[in-house]
Amino acid sequence: MKVMAINGSPRMAKWNTATLLEKALEGAKSAGADTELVHLYSLRFSGCISCFGCKALNRKQDAVCIVRDELEPVLARIRRADAIIVGTPLYFLCETASTRAFLERLCFPCLKYSKDMLSIFPRKIKTGLIYTMGASCESAKKLGFDRIFETTRNTMARTFGHCELLTVADTLQYPDYGKYESELFDKEAKIKRHREIFPKDCQRAFELGARLVNTILLDSDL
Repeated sequence: MKVMAINGSPRMAKWNTATLLEKALEGAKSAGADTELVHLYSLRFSGCISCFGCKALNRKQDAVCIVRDELEPVLARIRRADAIIVGTPLYFLCETASTRAFLERLCFPCLKYSKDMLSIFPRKIKTGLIYTMGASCESAKKLGFDRIFETTRNTMARTFGHCELLTVADTLQYPDYGKYESELFDKEAKIKRHREIFPKDCQRAFELGARLVNTILLDSDL
């Protein structure tokens, strides 16, 4: 069994999103899965270029983006995976640019332009979304972030048949708040929360990874 995690943060080494994805993969491994972590910002690729090759009547495969770049082999491996977990911070009220580009290339080819608009991805797989944000839970609610989360979760669920959502708020933005603009934030509260609460968030990510694999195993026994 293969579980892939896709890191949509440019901060690839041991920061919030990458750490949570690593914990999710640890959870998947604990349940018996092989795992892979892909850093989108290490790849050169574009979003959808509106070529409509995935909608052409003479296309060779369904649910496959025909653009050839460094994302192509990642998408090919996803087609063979049993589960995928996508992680992204919120930048400027949305997923990161690389995450949005990835989701366009991943999901749009699976959307058939027919009246039922059903997904044509060849099978059902388990998926998860992990969002990180510097905003507090209260601020996130006021800004309507829940609509962003649910829109993407619904897209993933419609495309692949299942999607779980994990959100982590009030994350630590800077390693040193003395070097950057930070008047908006309570530095000491941020550091305290990261020390006391973020480990619990990591445990939730671990449980997400394990749960996805265990659900696959349970479904295979039915």
